[in-house]
Amino acid sequence: MLLPELPITASLPAIGAALRRSASAILVAPPGAGKSTLVPLALLGEPWAKGRRIIMLEPRRLAARSLAARMARLLRVPLGGQIGYRTRLDTRVGKDTRIEVVTEGVLTRMLQTDPALEGVAAVLFDEFHERSLQCDLALALALDARRELATDLRIVVMSATLALAALRRILPDAEVIESTLQEYEVAMRYVGTALPLPTDDWPLFMRALQSAVGQAWRETAGDVLVFLPGGGEIRALQNALGDAPFAAEALVLPLYGELDTEAQDRVLERSGTARRIILATNIAQTSLTIPGIGAVVDCGLVRRMIFDPASGMGRLHTERISQAAATQRAGRAGRVADGVCYRMWSAGAQQTLAAQTAPEIAVADLTPLALELLLWGVDDPSRLDWVDVPPPAQLAAAMDLLAGLGMVDSRGRITVHGRNAAHSGAHPRLAHMMLEAASRGDAPLGAELAALLEMDRRGNRQIDAHVRTDIGVVLEWHRRNRAAELRQQSQRLLRRLGAHETAAMPAAAGDATGALLSLAFPDRIARRRDGSASRYLLASGRGASLPPAQSIARNEYLVAVELDGGGADAGIRLAAPLSEAMLRSWHRERITERQIVRWDREQQMVVARAEVRLDALTLEERKLDAPAGDEVLAAMLDGLRQLGVGALPWTPALRQWQARVAFLRRHRADDGWPDVSDTSLRHTLGEWLAPWLDGMTRAAHLAQVPLKSALQSLIGPELSARMDSLAPTHFLAPTGSRSAIDYSDPEQPVVALRLQELFGLEAGPRLAGGTCPLGFVLLSPAQRPIQITRDLAGFWRSGYFDVRKEMRGRYPRHAWPEDPLAATPTRGARRRS
Repeated sequence: MLLPELPITASLPAIGAALRRSASAILVAPPGAGKSTLVPLALLGEPWAKGRRIIMLEPRRLAARSLAARMARLLRVPLGGQIGYRTRLDTRVGKDTRIEVVTEGVLTRMLQTDPALEGVAAVLFDEFHERSLQCDLALALALDARRELATDLRIVVMSATLALAALRRILPDAEVIESTLQEYEVAMRYVGTALPLPTDDWPLFMRALQSAVGQAWRETAGDVLVFLPGGGEIRALQNALGDAPFAAEALVLPLYGELDTEAQDRVLERSGTARRIILATNIAQTSLTIPGIGAVVDCGLVRRMIFDPASGMGRLHTERISQAAATQRAGRAGRVADGVCYRMWSAGAQQTLAAQTAPEIAVADLTPLALELLLWGVDDPSRLDWVDVPPPAQLAAAMDLLAGLGMVDSRGRITVHGRNAAHSGAHPRLAHMMLEAASRGDAPLGAELAALLEMDRRGNRQIDAHVRTDIGVVLEWHRRNRAAELRQQSQRLLRRLGAHETAAMPAAAGDATGALLSLAFPDRIARRRDGSASRYLLASGRGASLPPAQSIARNEYLVAVELDGGGADAGIRLAAPLSEAMLRSWHRERITERQIVRWDREQQMVVARAEVRLDALTLEERKLDAPAGDEVLAAMLDGLRQLGVGALPWTPALRQWQARVAFLRRHRADDGWPDVSDTSLRHTLGEWLAPWLDGMTRAAHLAQVPLKSALQSLIGPELSARMDSLAPTHFLAPTGSRSAIDYSDPEQPVVALRLQELFGLEAGPRLAGGTCPLGFVLLSPAQRPIQITRDLAGFWRSGYFDVRKEMRGRYPRHAWPEDPLAATPTRGARRRS
């Protein structure tokens, strides 16, 4: 076999030798080196490949088809013979095919169907630096199959830039072969003033793009390649460039994955001499060779699939590219000669871009991955070799969703329903909907809705966002404007389900649309909130709202197919009406009826209702006339916890009792005095107060609680009998006065009374069985504190004389004897003489 001379040619012998010594190899070669074309062809002649196939994985359908066609031309064989390809929508292979170029999901299906890959000599993972989720998964499965089934499968990882350390960890036997390429100079022109422009400012975005493309057209020769995030931006710029001064000279061609084959070939197979302006997505960044490029205009944006918690699925998201991606895009201008790259951001902003693009496994919806792992027989992802391990939190959320869809049993194993869903090739949510639709006789509509959402999820939007809230409107628009593609996608899904591909497609959506979508999004079933025209509550418990003046808001129930994320209420971007009859019929197994007896904070009373619910949604409720007594008691206790124990009928005497018990608990711990603080009483309401709440249902009834008896039950008769002697309520003064003892400070109880009433008393009593002296707050004749003491005898010996000196002039009619211990105690002043 005579192969053309390309930069990779010099490395082909080393690659072949490496794979004869080992079952793995890592090839690092820059874009344009020819690795995707020549490496699989060169390996066909290896002894270990004789009579067997070589599978090469390509991330994109267009690249897979283009590479297969190029290899077939080099061998001068028809496409689909010795060289073929398989993609999600198209297959060209035959019984004599030796090299198959396949896309990511196809390789995963091949592995799941035949883990040993019988008849396959090698799997080549091309453009591995793109780090798609399916590519990481396929590599992990291929390594596991080779290890467990002891096959001699060769695995080759190829890319321009690679995470070599991580790859060497999972491919320890792999030799690394590096290929170089003649590099031409690419001059950088920074034509922006800040970071790459956001696409939500369409007028500004279009003006900036037109200006940059015009500058590239005037200043360079050759074709101009413009990188844009998606098909919508490509179509908008293509229309805008129709009015440009150079429009008559330029051939403006789009290039993105959803284009038909003929339109893609016009870009990849150059003919004629007219200069071209090629408007491409990230599909042109690697893999594809586009001839004649002299300049690149890079908008700095990319659309990639990330996990959107608001939608519960993977969704295409527009974001800024990384520095590594910017370098690869610029390199497209220097393949065969010096070129120029116009970057629509500033030179300073270049350094603020992320160094590398995050692998998809770190940001993607892992629900499809989790289902594939279960189908493979792996419930612990750590058993496999990963370049980057799937994030545990996202994986756990994915498993919860699969369980909710009936695809995982209580032991965490895949169910028959889960296996069928995995084989459908659709997202598990949509697969569940299609399988349920088929079981109900609605397979065509289920497939059409799944196809519509897959197309919409991948960014194929051409319908105005302001009129697309109702999925019925969106569906009819696609039926009129994209009927062929919608039907093709639907029929593909029907075939995967085993339905006949000529099954009649539905003429109208009808009530079944919302019901079917509610199967895919059971957590998004929504009911309108009372008194609101556009606010809804989702079955998940989250709030959501419709944009103003949406006719779909007339519906009591909706299925919120797409939400926009943040805020107290998520915005509903796409929804379908759902009748209550269909809701009750199609989700009867999830609908529960229960009696709710609870405390109503606003009414401050126990309310009892029978509720019919679907998760967080109340479908129906009615008042209960005779609720169970234990449920009423529990609700009353809950209400009291909310109100606090201060709502009970406390008196000053009961608060003093509470303080006395706290004092004794502090000083007589061994006696077993309980904790009767408000905090403890609140936490133990069910233990001490429940018997006294019989028949009570309102906050007003709490005034009837015999609180003294309830509290006394906490200490029992034995401690209660000892309480007065250990912590008396009053102190009897020498004058016969009874003064209440203040126990608010459990460390030091005190009693307050006039100093003159204590004359003759050498020392105060000791409380708590003699362990704590009673403190005295000594008052002046005007009832103002003049001294606080725990040592009355010491006060008489010293402190009293300072007080006497100061006070007797102020209160001359009161007794201030020189010897207070010999004086007669008195309550009042001396009579006037």
